[in-house]
Amino acid sequence: MFAKAFRVKSNTAIKGSDRRKLRADVTAAFPTLGTDRVSELIPGKEELNVMKLYAHKGDTVTVYMSGGNPILFELEKNLYPTVYTLWSYPDLLPTFTTWPLVLEKLVGGADLMLPGVVVPPTGLPPVQQGDLCAIALVGNRAPVAIGVAAMSTAQMLASGLKGKGFSVLHTYQDHLWKSGDKSAPPAIAPLAVNPTDSNEEKVDLGLQGSLSSLTLEGEEENRKVHHSEASEDTSSGAVSQDSSDSKPLQEQMDELLQQCFLHALKSRVKKADLPLLTSTLLGSHMFSCCPEGQQLDIKKSSYKKLSKFLQHMQQEQIVQVKELSKGVESIVTVDWRHPRITSFVIPEPSPTSQTVQEGSREQPYHPPDIKSLYCVPANMTQLFQESGHKKGSTLEGSEVRRIIVDYAKRNNLVDADNKNLVKLDPILCDCLLEKNEQHVVMKLPWDGLLTRCLQNMQPAYQVTFPGQEPILKKGKLCPIDITLAQKSYNKKVTVVRNLETYGLDPCSVAAILQQRCQASTIVSPAPGAKDSLQVQIQGNQIHHLGQLLLEEYRLPGKYIQGTEKAPKPGKK
Repeated sequence: MFAKAFRVKSNTAIKGSDRRKLRADVTAAFPTLGTDRVSELIPGKEELNVMKLYAHKGDTVTVYMSGGNPILFELEKNLYPTVYTLWSYPDLLPTFTTWPLVLEKLVGGADLMLPGVVVPPTGLPPVQQGDLCAIALVGNRAPVAIGVAAMSTAQMLASGLKGKGFSVLHTYQDHLWKSGDKSAPPAIAPLAVNPTDSNEEKVDLGLQGSLSSLTLEGEEENRKVHHSEASEDTSSGAVSQDSSDSKPLQEQMDELLQQCFLHALKSRVKKADLPLLTSTLLGSHMFSCCPEGQQLDIKKSSYKKLSKFLQHMQQEQIVQVKELSKGVESIVTVDWRHPRITSFVIPEPSPTSQTVQEGSREQPYHPPDIKSLYCVPANMTQLFQESGHKKGSTLEGSEVRRIIVDYAKRNNLVDADNKNLVKLDPILCDCLLEKNEQHVVMKLPWDGLLTRCLQNMQPAYQVTFPGQEPILKKGKLCPIDITLAQKSYNKKVTVVRNLETYGLDPCSVAAILQQRCQASTIVSPAPGAKDSLQVQIQGNQIHHLGQLLLEEYRLPGKYIQGTEKAPKPGKK
């Protein structure tokens, strides 16, 4: 609705009686907000303006402004919160999640299609057709859009998550957002998963089979759909504590820690790897041995620190740990004949690993399909117009080659004496030659002709994620950039940029690295880059970062630069 500029009809201070009416309307529209928060949203004495405007499609909209920001807008007697308001009250509306790259499409005026919806560990929120919903990005609960559900949750599940999901009304970065202070969404951590909470309304994809034959339209608004069978699944991001398992969480984490340790020693660590940094043991071996759906977190164990856990393992004479350099511990020997290692049975891998567990976990990351493209510039339109292309058309390299070959043959430009040479007509001269070459270069070899043509075209690329429409970008594709910076005399930090281009959420990557590296992380705006974030990790963590991007996320190495700066074995 606000993808294009709107026209302001009036902007006046609200009257006292209108302020009271607005409070009553907000309380009625959003009963979960509560009286205190309504008074906080619409203060009694602070300036509050009413702005009447015409949207680009002709709709008459009333916008309420407080503190210089739009907080609410009214359309056809319905009140809607803006993203500024939802950042203060992120639980005001049922929230659905999508990928960061989808935001650009939403800002441009597109609706959210169901293939772009990410299913969280708790399942999709229960909504009815026509309900107002918030849309957030993976890894951050701060909403970036609001929309109206095009179908109920049950209908979404029955459709197999296909078709239109939400009619989007307003987004972060649209013109309504621009009428405020243009602040960026705050970082709001996703809600912790509590599988045993039966009081929260949830519709789980694990119930898709049974729900597909049901229609929730016309049922009581507060009906709750429980998922007792799905609660047996373990949610990602935490070690689940089933009702059938009375063990405290700390005891479960101790057992998981020992299991991952023994699994790593039995199946991954080799004698040639010794001495092995204890941080490498944890980040490169133990984490990857964690059973699917569980997450290893030493801080939640009774040991609290890896060094303390390894001291216990050393006391059992399973390993020997030494400080080979100041402050850096390494495992120097392993007793692979120790009864605890020899008797350990490696768990069978889950047959559904690397796949989406319906109703039990978030969809795993899949790298995008990336194509390098070439954009036709204004000075080369004559060369391409015969093949039906105009200024701004994007082509793959193979298409450019075919068009150039066809053009040369159609215009009899192939040298009769040497088939490897192409005669240059006026159009080719204008497109490919420098001014000082115009009357000097009369022919070019095929490879030189094609190389010059591609060099003179403008770079572009297309990114396609599974289940989403391709996203076309003009300009050169920036790789994920990993650098090592010196913060002080003896402190280094690892900085990674351009994650969003590849569909990776910087906040999620930071959370993973913080745990695996046992180091502090910071997510901040990337210098010189619009609407882009960078992740900063304490220490030289390029090895862990490279392993995450290359081995787990399976991103091609040509899209990552800086992994060669990883520390050598034995060095920090």
